[in-house]
Amino acid sequence: MIKRPKATRGEDCQTLEQLPNVGPAMAGDLRALGLQHPRDLRGQDALALYRRLEALTGSRQDPCVLDTFMAIIDFMEGGAPRPWWSFTALRKQQHGVLHLDSPVSAAPWDARPTRPHGEGADLRAG
Repeated sequence: MIKRPKATRGEDCQTLEQLPNVGPAMAGDLRALGLQHPRDLRGQDALALYRRLEALTGSRQDPCVLDTFMAIIDFMEGGAPRPWWSFTALRKQQHGVLHLDSPVSAAPWDARPTRPHGEGADLRAG
């Protein structure tokens, strides 16, 4: 399989792996959520996808997964390709602290150590 380069415009994006911030594991999560093509992201609610992924996997997801969902939905709705972490402040403003009411866990993410993600890291790898 030939790896396609990351898309710079949503209308040029033919595979989930071409989305900015998306690697093979995140693409697999999107497919598990029923999203088969990048255009399927248009009109989606990032928080709803995030909660569905938690329910599907039966485990908490790092809040940066929500940031990534926000980034790729924005991209497919005409936004510029931006790194997932550029959505962190907006996520915190819109959704506050996550997981306090999560059916998966009642503990906030801050109670659990996290590993840093480097630029361009596939958040769902390893």
